[in-house]
Amino acid sequence: MKKIILLLTLVTCSLSYAQKYEANWESLNKRGIPKWFNQDKFGIFIHWGVYAVPAYAPVIPNDGLSYSEWYEHRLEWKTKEFWDFHLKNYGENFHYSQFEPLFKAELYNPKQWAEVFKNSGAKYVVLTSKHHDGYALWDSPEANRSWGRPWNSVSGGPKRDLLGDLTTAVREEGLKMGYYYSLYEWYNPLWKTNKEMYINNHMLPQLKDLVNKYKPSVIFSDGEWDLSDTTWRSTEFLAWLFNDSPVAKDVVVNDRWGKNTREKNTGATYTTSEYGSGMNADIVWEESQGIGHSYGYNRNENINDYKSSRELLLLLIDIVARGGNLLLDIGPTGDGRIPVIMQERLLEMGDWLKVNGEAIYETHAVKNPYQWSSSNIPKKDDKAYMAGYSTAKLVEPKKDVAHVELFFTQKGKDLYAFLPKYQSKVILKNYTVKSNTTVSVLGSTKVLKAKNIGKNCEVDLSGFKPGEIPSELLVLKFKNML
Repeated sequence: MKKIILLLTLVTCSLSYAQKYEANWESLNKRGIPKWFNQDKFGIFIHWGVYAVPAYAPVIPNDGLSYSEWYEHRLEWKTKEFWDFHLKNYGENFHYSQFEPLFKAELYNPKQWAEVFKNSGAKYVVLTSKHHDGYALWDSPEANRSWGRPWNSVSGGPKRDLLGDLTTAVREEGLKMGYYYSLYEWYNPLWKTNKEMYINNHMLPQLKDLVNKYKPSVIFSDGEWDLSDTTWRSTEFLAWLFNDSPVAKDVVVNDRWGKNTREKNTGATYTTSEYGSGMNADIVWEESQGIGHSYGYNRNENINDYKSSRELLLLLIDIVARGGNLLLDIGPTGDGRIPVIMQERLLEMGDWLKVNGEAIYETHAVKNPYQWSSSNIPKKDDKAYMAGYSTAKLVEPKKDVAHVELFFTQKGKDLYAFLPKYQSKVILKNYTVKSNTTVSVLGSTKVLKAKNIGKNCEVDLSGFKPGEIPSELLVLKFKNML
């Protein structure tokens, strides 16, 4: 009996040892990415910090100059649009650090934020714990110590754990909570003088403090591009994260861990794309965009610079059809409000998802995620053909860009077809219904007539009366189609 117990103990220890990940990508890539992430499909990104006080950038579609969260860096480089604005409104001797006491977040209501996120249909939230300016939204001792001044939200203007309060509220709504974290800081004195000491004494302790205190479901790393993953000691940190941290089993991380890591190591990290670069279902990936052109709040944007709820829904559908997630960004104001227009957009998306969410959440991409109009099939050398129907092109369509008649997703044996425009008769090319296939519109109990015509399937929608169709962007469900 003792021998059996000893043998079982040895086997258990051996299995436990085998599950440990070493500090190299070959080992880390064996972990895989927790399934919840690619099933949840829709998250909310939040860029919030001291930069929400000036809240300015020029409005330039699909251009990094439009990012208001880069305000400090643009001042340092005296980028014309930013510098002219700053001189006019604050003066040459007003430094970025002087905005911090003005960042008070006095109207911040994390419970209300969390309710909006819940009602938007999002499943997870990612907040900027610290952007490139180094300002921390929690009580980080490293932030104050290395800067030599109050440079976190508890010691500084808000006098509040902004990150912790939102984390509690978001989780109370049943959503997952994650954090964006910038590895580098533009003008941190330690970063400028001794990068190795910065990494060892500031960055790594601060990042581990964030994980241990708040237990994130997602870590969105950024600001990695100056150094290699080896210099950042990224694999060492990830080995600790996956082995010994309090979130070892469920945490998901992105691909920004060194200037040599993006779009690599897909067994351990998900791939990030930004403002329409696009990916496909061969990897786990996530596209991030703002409702406007900036991630941080930009007072210079007006109504025409914000995507409509229809455009945002098409953006979500396009990304999910290609097997990805959408991380949709909002930029709160310096006093702690989510701009009303952003709230409206999120709630309108949520209303649509309440009806059609089953075609989004926990779905998979089909082999051909689009059905193109026969007169606008892209050529093989066309960027649209290579990357799918680009999200940027969805938001800002051009006359010469091929359009999509139908988007597709699948769940088990069921096929979902999204109609950007209502059609009285819908033809699915190269799909045929079976004897036990039923066809319906999500949100309606009416069973539709479908018949096979050669290799195609035709569905008749002409029987709907005004008001019977639940939404403008219809979703057809083909039960037992596949």
